[in-house]
Amino acid sequence: MPDEFWRGTGRRKTAVAQVRLMSGTGRIVVNGREFDTFLFDAKGVKRVLAPLEAVNSASKFDILAKVNGGGFTAQADALRLGIARALVKYDSGLESILRDGGYLTRDGREKERKKYGHKRARKSFQFSKR
Repeated sequence: MPDEFWRGTGRRKTAVAQVRLMSGTGRIVVNGREFDTFLFDAKGVKRVLAPLEAVNSASKFDILAKVNGGGFTAQADALRLGIARALVKYDSGLESILRDGGYLTRDGREKERKKYGHKRARKSFQFSKR
């Protein structure tokens, strides 16, 4: 295990990803499982690997990540943000490339809370005038 590594934390909805970036051969382990068995859809895999491909270093780093909370898409987006933040800690010169690609911007949309007198956050019960 290499001595030097860079950390990044990514969040999306209720998902939180803690990412450790180490120099290596491109191996990605998420929650103790290989990356291929963690995410099944190709769209999610592309989203997670996008910051690495933007800086042409997909096979330059090993990634060890822990993700909890949220669903598949939220976890994939949290991983992407964590990887991008770790890359900036590795080399601050990559920040402009990652920022232009939108990989360093946190998606702040959260689930709106349910209000009293409503079925859900905004949906009301059926109104009967008479």
